[in-house]
Amino acid sequence: MKGPLVTTQVNHHDTHGAAAATSDPLRPVIHPRPEAGWLNDPNGLLRHDGRYHVFCQYNPESARHHRISWAHLSSADLVSWREHPVAISPDDDAGDAFGCWSGVATVDAGTPTLVYTGVRQDGGASAVLLARSSDSELNAWEKAPAPATGMPRGESFTDVRDPFLFTFAGRRYALQGAGSRGGDPALLLYDAEDLTSWRYLGRFLDTGDGVAREWAEAEIWECPQLVELDGRWVLLLSLWRWVDDRHRLESVAYLVGDIETDEAGTLLRFAPTAGGRADTGPDFYAPQALAEEDRTLMWGWSWEGRAETYADAAGWAGVLTLPRTLGLEAERLVVAPAPELAALRGSRATLEPGPVHVVSDPAEIAVAGAVAAGAEIEVLLVSEAGERPVLAIAAEGARVFIDRSIVEAFRGGSVSHTVRAYPEAGEEWAVRVTGAVADAWALETMSVEYRVSD
Repeated sequence: MKGPLVTTQVNHHDTHGAAAATSDPLRPVIHPRPEAGWLNDPNGLLRHDGRYHVFCQYNPESARHHRISWAHLSSADLVSWREHPVAISPDDDAGDAFGCWSGVATVDAGTPTLVYTGVRQDGGASAVLLARSSDSELNAWEKAPAPATGMPRGESFTDVRDPFLFTFAGRRYALQGAGSRGGDPALLLYDAEDLTSWRYLGRFLDTGDGVAREWAEAEIWECPQLVELDGRWVLLLSLWRWVDDRHRLESVAYLVGDIETDEAGTLLRFAPTAGGRADTGPDFYAPQALAEEDRTLMWGWSWEGRAETYADAAGWAGVLTLPRTLGLEAERLVVAPAPELAALRGSRATLEPGPVHVVSDPAEIAVAGAVAAGAEIEVLLVSEAGERPVLAIAAEGARVFIDRSIVEAFRGGSVSHTVRAYPEAGEEWAVRVTGAVADAWALETMSVEYRVSD
């Protein structure tokens, strides 16, 4: 099945490899990202004046991680996107001289505010820094003169980072991930009612808890996210491991539980009762959640699975996942694609069970109707030389998105599976369905308006 594509709207000058980046045939076209450069963790999710604002870790100068800034994208409908000017960048001789690392966004006393990890030097201590905007389009940000907090007293962690804000019993609190290369991870709790001056309250969770130890083994817990789903609290933790003298970004765990308080109602600790992986694929990390009145959205980071030299030549590295919704069934996390993505659907074809079907790129595949026991969807790269398997998942309730070099698969009543794969010369994306019938849509290229470089 082949289908037409809608040309991406592009408005740019050829700087920092922009021309190479947008012409790379392996660059995803339904996954918004800055025009060029390195991308990692999504940050600062915010709904403001009718638009979704998504920030992310960013190096505009190359396709390598170095001296990280925050890129800024926005959308009114999660389909058409706009790239804004870089929001914040490192300042020499300041608390973020080595990088503006991960954090969140909030509206503090009516003012949109970024809350992020500032790192002064490689291997050095971090601090929580703030930047505020009075610009209606959030294009200009002014950094606060002093940190909200530094490294916590009385603790021996070498790494503390990634602030997250939440409200409990009408009061604002903050979390930070922590750990050490040779030690155990922990989640640190702060009173952040005064956003400019945090008070450390102690450990919200550590591996003294058996459920946390079972599902979230790591040396450092990164990018904590705490959201309320169906009356329970769900905690997301990105697992930073130290293996053979090298760091490894392992996976993302979720823990379902409750917040314990004392008799006075003072918030004490998180008590998990169940857990699992938030995505079963090899290429998903550092998700961030945005709680709305009727749903919770989530984006994650998917890194490159090809050599850095290819990314250097292409001028870009890393994509944000498609927006996802989070739900809870009993104590099991359920992840689904955001409904707005249906607007990308173009021509449709029916995939009968058995044979291999070549599909459009990008494409969406969804199982229609009843499925037989053991029914599966297989995603393949095919050529005259044969088949190269990419993934196989149970067909019940399945939806799969294929986009140049990333595949995101969603299973009914379960979590997602994210994997990067790179078609070689002569290879095409294909699908085999067993025990079921599936619909396949050719997807229109997502509209992205890139900013004019200075």
